[in-house]
Amino acid sequence: MLKRLALAPALTLALAAPAWADKIPLADISSYLNGMKTAEADFTQVNDDGSISTGTLYIKRPGRVRFEYDKPDDTLVMAGANTVAIFDNKSNTGPATYPLSRTPLSIILAENVDLGRERMVTGHTSDDKTTTVQAQDPEHPEYGNIQLVFTDSPTELRQWVITDDAGAKTTVILGDLRTGVNIPDTQFNIEMAKTQRAPERR
Repeated sequence: MLKRLALAPALTLALAAPAWADKIPLADISSYLNGMKTAEADFTQVNDDGSISTGTLYIKRPGRVRFEYDKPDDTLVMAGANTVAIFDNKSNTGPATYPLSRTPLSIILAENVDLGRERMVTGHTSDDKTTTVQAQDPEHPEYGNIQLVFTDSPTELRQWVITDDAGAKTTVILGDLRTGVNIPDTQFNIEMAKTQRAPERR
């Protein structure tokens, strides 16, 4: 009887708990990301300086992503073969490159996303409409973090905010995310993109 009475206040609090109690579980989010083999969406990007860009995003997990920016920007950012390449038409020296592992975006592009991994998730909240997960590479938190925003019923990725190793924030807001689409591997071939874009350099 005493045990039952002791549980009663806890039950009352649970029933009266705010909306964050309904946040999407990390295991469900991991399963959703692991099930997303390909995806395509229009996006709006808000840069750290307040400037705004738009374009089309392509994802092919594991390890591949492509951001095609609309004109007049016409920048291309892509990841493939464990490398990120940034193509800027104003440059005459080819794309800037760095390892994919150094960007927090690699967390959702991993072959096996496991948000339950120790020290990976540093925040997990809900505001009634969305669930937000903040994650980092537990081995290299100095690389920055990614804040992922999901809606539920069904679970869907809606936006992310990347904070890089210098503290700069980049927000990507997704339009309708189309999954299961056919995206050729050539879309993530950095060497091919170098050849295709070479004549455009000034």
